[in-house]
Amino acid sequence: MPLLVAEQPPAGGQTNARITRRRTPSLDKNAAMTTFPESHSDLLNAQVATLATIDGDGFPQLTEVWFLLDEGELKLSLNTSRSKTTNLTSRPQCSLLILDLANPYRYLEIRGTARIAPDDDYTFATKVGIKYNADLKVHDQPGESRVVVTIDPVKIHPVAMG
Repeated sequence: MPLLVAEQPPAGGQTNARITRRRTPSLDKNAAMTTFPESHSDLLNAQVATLATIDGDGFPQLTEVWFLLDEGELKLSLNTSRSKTTNLTSRPQCSLLILDLANPYRYLEIRGTARIAPDDDYTFATKVGIKYNADLKVHDQPGESRVVVTIDPVKIHPVAMG
């Protein structure tokens, strides 16, 4: 996709800016990557990830979340009363960023679509709790429930700079 660039008028020249098209650098080398690369597989066991959703006003909302790689899929246990759950229900497009805390120049970004399923009996929440040595029920108020959010990757972008 070309990049639109407004050119500055020459000194003392016209006041109308001209729009020109320039080619953006190709991003095709990872365009079809939808499997987790071996080079970054250790990050799939990390302690936290940053979930990006789109709020009702169209702005990104970022939240640190617990996650679990379960049967080859990235899944989250979310409380239904939280904004991130509401955002994903309205707009399932999301991104999960897993940063290598030992080397912040290395990370894994998973862009995808969220699938949401009820977890009324806390079966999945219990699995997440085992990973984090926590009981997720203590974070929920009476009348609240949990869902399992599975992120179906559209693009997986491994990064290792420097």
